[in-house]
Amino acid sequence: MKKLNFLGIGPKVAVVLMPWLAMSIIISRIYKEQFLYTISAAFAVHVSGIILMIIGLILYFSTVKLLLSGLKETKLVTTGAYRFCQNPLYSTFVLFVIPALSLILNSWLVLTTSAVGYLLFRIFVKLEYRELEDIFGQEYLNYKSKTPEFFPNPFKKF
Repeated sequence: MKKLNFLGIGPKVAVVLMPWLAMSIIISRIYKEQFLYTISAAFAVHVSGIILMIIGLILYFSTVKLLLSGLKETKLVTTGAYRFCQNPLYSTFVLFVIPALSLILNSWLVLTTSAVGYLLFRIFVKLEYRELEDIFGQEYLNYKSKTPEFFPNPFKKF
């Protein structure tokens, strides 16, 4: 049986996304005043970012753990975060980690990385879908038809 690629489309996305993120951080530091969310509530913005980052990293690493167990057994993972969205690793990074970093740095320019990340995800994800369909067939198609692609909907499963 064919084995899944652990990295998926990650490297294709990262080759554009990481330089974008780095440049947005550098520009935000150089022209700090132009990209601030706020000056008066900077502490609250910073703390909110830390809380969001903690939540995002917990979700991210718990999802990595699920993915690794699925890859080891060549099993389609549909539990945990995968129960609420087909792409929780990408989703968590784009919806939690990058916005958290944006808040921690108090820069809305950093937040543009989320939009770029989502766009890159949309461009490349079809490659992963083909691989999953080839390996898991109808089981994957059933899961795909019942589970949101990117934006989690926890209420759909209850």
